[in-house]
Amino acid sequence: MYSILLAEDNVLQRQNLKTMLECLHIPINIYETSNAMEAYTLAKRVHIDSFLIDIELDKSSGLDLGTKLRSIEEYEFTWIIFLTTHSEFLTEAFTKVHCYDFILKPYNKDKVLNMIKRIINHDTKDDDFMVEKKTITFEMKNGIYIKIYVHEIIFIEISMRKCVIHTFNGKFELKGMPLKKVLEIIDDNTIVQSHKSFAINLNYIEKVIKIDSRLFEVIFENYDYRALVGNKFKESILEKFQCSNL
Repeated sequence: MYSILLAEDNVLQRQNLKTMLECLHIPINIYETSNAMEAYTLAKRVHIDSFLIDIELDKSSGLDLGTKLRSIEEYEFTWIIFLTTHSEFLTEAFTKVHCYDFILKPYNKDKVLNMIKRIINHDTKDDDFMVEKKTITFEMKNGIYIKIYVHEIIFIEISMRKCVIHTFNGKFELKGMPLKKVLEIIDDNTIVQSHKSFAINLNYIEKVIKIDSRLFEVIFENYDYRALVGNKFKESILEKFQCSNL
């Protein structure tokens, strides 16, 4: 699994950045440290794919940490992104540590997510686990087998004992299969159950509308059909939706 080390001594800023990264809905390990020594020790113990380092760590320098990491053969060309409020450090960061980029504080969510997505996609473009390339095969009601790309699934609906998968390439009715089984086969954390008869893709939610005290309706981007959110699932779904719109 892709690993990111976040070295930031400010607890609130570190938690804010971690929350943003979790909104990627991509399977990643996020390691947290508050100082350079912890970060360096951790990086020697476990493999890290990308570093996000505060230039001004408590009692230490993020630049010095970056230099020490570069001295480890494993991390000679690993992505290092510096976090800073002071742009005057950036020349040294690029020339001395050869960092990939920087993020100015306060953190801009779009900049953070776009940057990390580009890095992860570059590093894992050939990996089978990436959402963009993951496919599943189902038997349809007419006996034909069809391959569906997971990232194209908008939502799944159970109606009158029929299971229908809504995608951007059309609707596909599966041969007798319960929602729980479909979700087990898909096994993707961006597609979650929202109702006893629905599962939705968190990436395509445009808005969530309250119908009554126990029921919500989901409107998707560029798609006319809608899904439901039941009372049992509403807190989890609304929390994830708000997270993705921070």
